[in-house]
Amino acid sequence: MRRGSAMHKKVVRKNSQFRVDEMVNALRREIGTGELGVGTHLPSESDLEKRFKLGNNSVRKGLEQLVEEGLIQKIPRVGNRVIGVPSAEHTVIKLGIYNTTDRETELSGLLETFHARHPNIRVQTVMIPTNAYTGFIQQHMAEGSLDAAFINNNTYRQFSGSMKTELLEPLKSVPDYYPFTTEPFRMDGQLLVRPLIFSPLILCYNRDHMREQNIPEPAEGWTWDDLIGLAGKLSVENERFGFCFHLLSRNRWPVFLLQSGIDFTPDEQGLFHLPEDRLTECLSVCRELIGQPNVFPTMLSGLDGTTVEWFMDGKVSMIMTTYFALNQLKRAGFAYDLAPLPTVRENRNLLNIIGLIVNRKSRNKEAAALLADFLGSYEAQLAIRRQTLSIPAHREAAEWQGEAAVPQPSHFRMFREMIPSFRLIEHLPLDSRELLALQKELELYLTGLQDGTTMCRRMEQALYETNRIGS
Repeated sequence: MRRGSAMHKKVVRKNSQFRVDEMVNALRREIGTGELGVGTHLPSESDLEKRFKLGNNSVRKGLEQLVEEGLIQKIPRVGNRVIGVPSAEHTVIKLGIYNTTDRETELSGLLETFHARHPNIRVQTVMIPTNAYTGFIQQHMAEGSLDAAFINNNTYRQFSGSMKTELLEPLKSVPDYYPFTTEPFRMDGQLLVRPLIFSPLILCYNRDHMREQNIPEPAEGWTWDDLIGLAGKLSVENERFGFCFHLLSRNRWPVFLLQSGIDFTPDEQGLFHLPEDRLTECLSVCRELIGQPNVFPTMLSGLDGTTVEWFMDGKVSMIMTTYFALNQLKRAGFAYDLAPLPTVRENRNLLNIIGLIVNRKSRNKEAAALLADFLGSYEAQLAIRRQTLSIPAHREAAEWQGEAAVPQPSHFRMFREMIPSFRLIEHLPLDSRELLALQKELELYLTGLQDGTTMCRRMEQALYETNRIGS
C-alpha cells in the first residue's frame, strides 16, 4: 500500500513538473516573440494557475526560473515585469509602441511573420507612457536603449531640427504611398518616418437609433448646425445622448480653427489679428453643444476611450472619432456607419498619421530598418487593411477592395473622397505652446466666463506673449 502511494506521489510530481516546464516554455516563447512586451507585466499568479492547471507553489517555482534567466523581474506587491534578456545568438530590436498599437495594426501577427522571415532577429515591444511619449523616445534613443518606435505627426513636430538629424535614421523612399503621408516626414529630401496608418476625423453614428426615430442618415456636405439639430432629435432623456466627442483633445477641437480658414500668422511686429466673426462662428459650435446638456454629455467628453465605450453601449448616438478608434467597434452588436465631418466655413479636416522611426544611434539600426521596410511593405500594409479598420499609408493596400477579415461599415471607403480636405495641425500654423495658450482662452469662453469679443482679443494677446517668450 505504501509502495503504491509513493508511486502515485512520484507520478503527480512528474506531471506537475511537466506542467511547470510547459508554463516556463510558453512564457519564454511569448516574451521572445514580443507578445509579452518589455515593460509589461505577466498575468497574475492566479491567472497562471488556471491557465496551466498548477498550484501556487508550482507557478512560483516556474517564475523563479524566468527570473534567474533574466527574462522577468519580480516586483513586490506589483507583479512580474518583463525585461526580456534574449539569447546571445539573436539580434534584439527594442520597439516603442502606444498602448493602442496592437489593436490598430494587429502588430502581434505582423511580428510573427517578421520573426519567421528573420529568425535571427527578435522584436521586443516597449509600452511607452502616453503622457510622456516624446520625452521617453528622445531620452531612450539618445541612450541607445530604444531601437525604433511608433510615432505620430504631432510627436514628430516636437523634435527639434537638430534632434531629428541626430536621432532619426533616414529611411528608404516609398513611392507607392499617399504623398500626404510622406511629405510631412521629409527633411532635406530624406524620409525620417515610415508612415504606416493614417486617419482624418469622422462622424460615426448608430444606424439603429436613426431608424427608430425615422431620421435620414447624414449626407455629404452637411453643417454643424445640421448635426446639432440631428443630435437633438436622437437624444432620449435618461437613456442616451445625441452626440459626443473628446472636446478639449489636441486632436479634436483644433479642427474648428482649421474650418474657420483663419491664418494664424503674426504681422511684422509679431502681432496677431484674428477676425472675430470667423473665430467665434466656428468655436461657438462647441459652446452651443455644451449649452445642451441633454444632447451633449459634457462630463463624459473628457476621454476618447470613454466616448467610444458609451457609443458601444448605446448611450450616445453619434461621435466624432477616427478610423483608429473604429477598431474598438469590431464586435459592436448593432449597425453603425460613417459620415464626413460637418463644416462651418471651410471644408477642412484634421489629419493624423502614425509611422515608424529608427534610431540613428542604435547598434541594431540595420535590423530595425528591416522591420521598418517590412511593416511598410505591401504585404504588411494589406494585412493591416484586411484585419483592422485602420487605413494603411500604402495607396494600393488602402484602396484594396477584397473581402476583409473584419466587418466594415458601408461608407468605410469614404476617406478617398475626403482627401482634398486633409490638413495637418501645422497648416494653421500653430505649435504646441500656442495651441495650449488658445485652449485656455477657449475654456473660459465655453464656461461663459468671457464672450466672443473678449476671447478673440485675449487669444491675440496670448499668441503674442507666447511668441515673445519663446523667441
